[in-house]
Amino acid sequence: MSKKVKFRNRSSADFVAELNSSIDAYFTENGISKKGNFLMAVKIVFFMTLFFGTYSLIYIAGDSIVLSLAIWMFLGFCTAFVGFNIAHDAVHGSVSSNKWINKILGYTFNLAGTNKYMWKIMHNVIHHTYTNIPGHDEDLEPVGLIRLSTDNKLRKIHRHQHWYAYVLYSFTSLSWVIKKDFMTFFKKKIGNYENKKHPAREYVILIGSKLLYGAAFLLLPMLYSGASWWLCLSGFVVMHLAQGLTLAVVFQLAHVVEGPMFPKPDTNGDMAENWTVHQLQTTANFSRKSFLAYWFFGGLNFQVEHHLYPDICHIHYPEIAPIVKATSEAYGLEYQEYRTMWQAIRSHTRMLRIFGKYETVPEQRLSA
Repeated sequence: MSKKVKFRNRSSADFVAELNSSIDAYFTENGISKKGNFLMAVKIVFFMTLFFGTYSLIYIAGDSIVLSLAIWMFLGFCTAFVGFNIAHDAVHGSVSSNKWINKILGYTFNLAGTNKYMWKIMHNVIHHTYTNIPGHDEDLEPVGLIRLSTDNKLRKIHRHQHWYAYVLYSFTSLSWVIKKDFMTFFKKKIGNYENKKHPAREYVILIGSKLLYGAAFLLLPMLYSGASWWLCLSGFVVMHLAQGLTLAVVFQLAHVVEGPMFPKPDTNGDMAENWTVHQLQTTANFSRKSFLAYWFFGGLNFQVEHHLYPDICHIHYPEIAPIVKATSEAYGLEYQEYRTMWQAIRSHTRMLRIFGKYETVPEQRLSA
């Protein structure tokens, strides 16, 4: 049984205090809230309109195979964008200071067929607390055929994972819909997290939302779109392939690239650094100056800022990023980033090759 992971190192307390003070000063001096603003409201309307508008086109395409599959694929991208821009912030409580607005918008996760409650546990609690810690961060163990940590057993097939990983990434959201939510919901313990008791309403929501999702995205199109059942089913799969690939790639570029570390606790369960420095050491940005990446990925290209301040709406990340970078570098701490998304993807591919080849990985091989 692994010991509880603890972040008790206080050696960088001055850095943490100055960084937090500088971030608070930015919002105070500019008289703005850390939560969403008018631009965030525009993004919510934009992406929800795009999502429901695309969904309605399924019923117009009829039995046209090419047009129907193209619409389903675009719907997959739109669903991922809703997750990035709305659901993700809402579950972190950063869209609004009103908890009910966050709660309601958080259920947009269920539009993707996933479960908001389990996402909050797996992402907010486990991933954000134990970022890149092998054996504790569940994001390092997506499927058995992909090795993202030296704690996972190295198999012969992993030698080729940099070729096939992106194909398997496409099945990410389909796995959540069919299997992962149920498996994690009924799992008694996830790493350090005790997962034994859930509110009774969450059992109802889990089953009920899955049934509603199946009705909305399979049953209704089969009955009323004018397309054959096999075309609707094919479209459903194509939608998830697009959605899954988009979700998986964006999240992988934050942590499994060259530069971020994969630190382990000592025999007492203590980490070498405090939580704030740990986030800097295990997280990287990409395309920080790209408006398109910022707009469509919901600020997740600013993963450093997000991991340090998940309660701040992503709409503010471009403004606070220079503060985080300058303060970190002033204290001799590396601010990790890739100039473009393509550079980050290439780095992730190299990491797949490294983890697929070496049983243990020397730290220098993980450097950018």
